[in-house]
Amino acid sequence: MRLLIGTDSEYAAVIRAANEMQQADARTPLLVLVGSGSAFSFKPRPSTILVPAMPAGVIAAVPALEEFGIASRLASELGLPGCYDGPVLELAQQWLQALEPALLAQVGITVVGSDDFTTLARELGASVGLSVRVVPG
Repeated sequence: MRLLIGTDSEYAAVIRAANEMQQADARTPLLVLVGSGSAFSFKPRPSTILVPAMPAGVIAAVPALEEFGIASRLASELGLPGCYDGPVLELAQQWLQALEPALLAQVGITVVGSDDFTTLARELGASVGLSVRVVPG
């Protein structure tokens, strides 16, 4: 399982990274989590892709990723419908902690974002025993 975490401010880089990751290895599941402190630059839609261990009610997705069969979920600090209510790294932490230990050990985390964001993501990875790869924005 691969996890890509980014923010709406790096939307283009997140989409590019997701597509590159999917093309490089279409057999390993990919989950993309995107967060925003304001309105998203796209219109979220309910996902049609099931993501085990995702918190209840978190169903909003990135349409551009859904079209390519890439699972995604959104985190919003504005309380938007279908989105996780809080920061995207908090959503990532909840999802990772809900995974069975054997599955968690197989997760690879990739992050797109600012230096502060990637530092926090590395701390999250360390807290669950996973390394974090950073992709330039």
